[in-house]
Amino acid sequence: MIILGIIAVVILLIGIGIYNSLIGKKNQVTNAFSAIDVMLKKRYDLIPNLVETIKQYMTYESETLSKITQMRTQAATGNISDAEKVQLDQQLSTAVRGVMVNVENYPELKANTNFLNLQSTWTESEEQIAAARRTYNAAVTDYNNAVMMFPSSIFAGMLGYQTMPVLETPAEERKNISAKELFNN
Repeated sequence: MIILGIIAVVILLIGIGIYNSLIGKKNQVTNAFSAIDVMLKKRYDLIPNLVETIKQYMTYESETLSKITQMRTQAATGNISDAEKVQLDQQLSTAVRGVMVNVENYPELKANTNFLNLQSTWTESEEQIAAARRTYNAAVTDYNNAVMMFPSSIFAGMLGYQTMPVLETPAEERKNISAKELFNN
């Protein structure tokens, strides 16, 4: 009888440990995504200054700048799902990257101290977002492993936990970059 009691307590302790581990991993994923949100907010706050500085020099890119401003406003409202945030973030990154490439056509802008500071801050922000994405993907991978591996998969099933997608690089960003195309624009 004592042995059965000890076995029951050990099984209970193992179950509690697995349950707590799953909860901890899920919370790490949520925390990592929140870190991405914080970095994106920093980027969104930078966009109006960047757009205004660039507008002074780039007249024919005004449609692109308006599109960037519209995406920033949409992202800043906060009424979008996580999946929509990720998609909007990718579109915004592509649009701003295109503008940054076109800066080469504006020597006065390239020499503007305010723009250079904004460009440096933008680059730093992009690096922080990339680091936050890596952290998120690591947390999701750890969580997914726990959800899929035995014995924690049993508890995950009982709790209704599903695997989560990792953030992936869009197909167009995985293509090889042609230096010839970049410099012949």
